[in-house]
Amino acid sequence: MKRDITLKVNGIKYNLNIETHRTLVEVLRETLGLTGTKKSCNEGECGTCTVLIDNKPAASCLVLAVEAQGREIITIEGLAEGTKLHPLQEAFVKHMAIQCGFCTPGMVMAAKAFLDENPSPTAAEIRKAISGNLCRCTGYQQIVDAVMAASAALRGEA
Repeated sequence: MKRDITLKVNGIKYNLNIETHRTLVEVLRETLGLTGTKKSCNEGECGTCTVLIDNKPAASCLVLAVEAQGREIITIEGLAEGTKLHPLQEAFVKHMAIQCGFCTPGMVMAAKAFLDENPSPTAAEIRKAISGNLCRCTGYQQIVDAVMAASAALRGEA
């Protein structure tokens, strides 16, 4: 069964006619071409598909696209302003927190939501905040360092 919906993704409204069983990650990647959001476990366990829905992190593999209608969705593509990277994205590059890059979009989105709530975190708080996001390359220390640096930059201390 198909349904007409309107999704607001990265500030842009999309009018879509989609099958009601499709997940948000499928629609983002396959219909809208926003492939920065990765698809992995399809069980909400790895955090790879994390996006922000109404500024809260969500596993987009567990959200039906029809459930996202009327909500504000931000993907990794929505963080940069034109060619200017978001401070989190810059910090991930600078601190070599990318490695294979598969977990990076989900990690960045989880970190963004966390820093919006806690702009001056400790390393332990960051580790707890990203604990739902798995890194295949075990680059957790670089990720924590990057989030700490982004935190300082966002506060104007870098």
